[in-house]
Amino acid sequence: MARVLSLSRPLALCRPLGLWGMSTRSMSLEERAREVFAAAVGAVQPDRVVRRSLELSGNRLRVAGHTFELNHNLYLVGFGKAVLGMAAEAERIVGGHLVKGVISVPHGIQETLKHHGKGQMLLGADSRIKVFEGAKHNLPDENAQKAAERIHELASALTESDLLLVLISGGGSALLPAPVPPISLGEKQEVTRRLAAAGATIQELNTVRRALSLLKGGGLAHCAHPAQVVSLILSDVIGDPLDIIASGPTVPGEARQEEVWGVLERHGLSASLPVSVREVLGRTGPQRTEGERRAGAGRVLNAVIGSNGIALECAGRRARDLGLRPLVLSPGVCGDVRSVARLYGLLACFASAPGAPPADLAPQILQLGPEVGVASWDLCRAMQALEEGRGEGWGATCLLAGGEPTVQLTGKGKGGRNQELALRVGLELGGERPLQGAVFLSGGTDGQDGPTEAAGAVTDGGLADEARGQGLDPEDFLANNDSFSFFSRLSASRRLLLPGLTGTNVMDVHALLLPVPPPPPLP
Repeated sequence: MARVLSLSRPLALCRPLGLWGMSTRSMSLEERAREVFAAAVGAVQPDRVVRRSLELSGNRLRVAGHTFELNHNLYLVGFGKAVLGMAAEAERIVGGHLVKGVISVPHGIQETLKHHGKGQMLLGADSRIKVFEGAKHNLPDENAQKAAERIHELASALTESDLLLVLISGGGSALLPAPVPPISLGEKQEVTRRLAAAGATIQELNTVRRALSLLKGGGLAHCAHPAQVVSLILSDVIGDPLDIIASGPTVPGEARQEEVWGVLERHGLSASLPVSVREVLGRTGPQRTEGERRAGAGRVLNAVIGSNGIALECAGRRARDLGLRPLVLSPGVCGDVRSVARLYGLLACFASAPGAPPADLAPQILQLGPEVGVASWDLCRAMQALEEGRGEGWGATCLLAGGEPTVQLTGKGKGGRNQELALRVGLELGGERPLQGAVFLSGGTDGQDGPTEAAGAVTDGGLADEARGQGLDPEDFLANNDSFSFFSRLSASRRLLLPGLTGTNVMDVHALLLPVPPPPPLP
């Protein structure tokens, strides 16, 4: 199989950021939470992760621990929301060895990055990389398909002496639509839309997408054969599964026809497919032998150079710099925001209880684990660390987690999962027994939470009283999924997290800051 590397200890990237002149003792917990989030985002900036992964020495390019000889034989392609910055840094490093490149990036991103002062993520005027913008609203379109066609042409023309550097980040699937002829883009979209509406899982959707695509599911690596392929991947998927990120264009594999038909039949679509789709799925073209598959896989190196786990590790280091006791729970939090908020509320109660935590808390916490994607072992480890931390002389604990929870839409308001999670956690912290001093932050590492200008919000147990004092009812806003309007109107929007477009994306970061609990009452 293809070689896979995961760079899980980016210590060189974990540099302190932010409020340099401010003593940590004078910083509030909210200010420290914002600093911790900034460190998480800074750790996975496209230019930084590429700079750490590529090293040029003479004619030798060292990539994720492997060395390749360059002789003006390097080509580059890329697709995803963070790829523009990745490509700019890669070109700065390899210089004249790059023959040419093609990247597919989101519509309007170059102008947006200019507006946000992110000039380091833009290509130079003399760049050899052609930029295509497409996938407006994160949906495949004709512009993205044109980019995919150019990428296909470049890869298909490579020889055994060439090296193809592939840059991949979240959003890459929508930016690389290349349906197998004669399937049109519209027909492929309609099939996947109907599958999703029928309740197909992401694995089932990808099974069908790969079968209908020239480039997904290892198609790009196959087109580039016999060239050497090296992929640098910025993951936005829980667990960093290479076949899921951008639908795995450099992960060798073939979709079996019976498996694809099985998915379509399970969801009642097999009898109503477009003629072009039936034609492609009915082909019995030549299958590659096991030897050919192994030879192709041996020419592919996939390296995960940025992920939620990396962001959390660096956030933890920054928390320690700020006098906090870091504790990473999990980079795989998922499930409904209601359950996630309840988990954080219970963990806060567990950590803040005077003396020994109530006996019923641990079972409640463990029961929520499967609902939010956190293993029992991780929850037990966290609870043990919270108890041990009482006697270690630290100040507040910074509980860190990440992932991508979901929101059940019941209204038509404006917001996103991070702002809604922050609002719900604030209500949990201010429940029947309000937790004094605890602070919670939830933010999207891309700087945008839903269709809003905010990345998320910061909250605490005083949220409900603060809202009522300003005539706001949090429950009304939650019923309408209108968390952005709530935080915008609350205290002149001071609780909103507004970093601007970051140019990267490794899902969300959660930080729960828990002050030292009071001593138990005297008997």
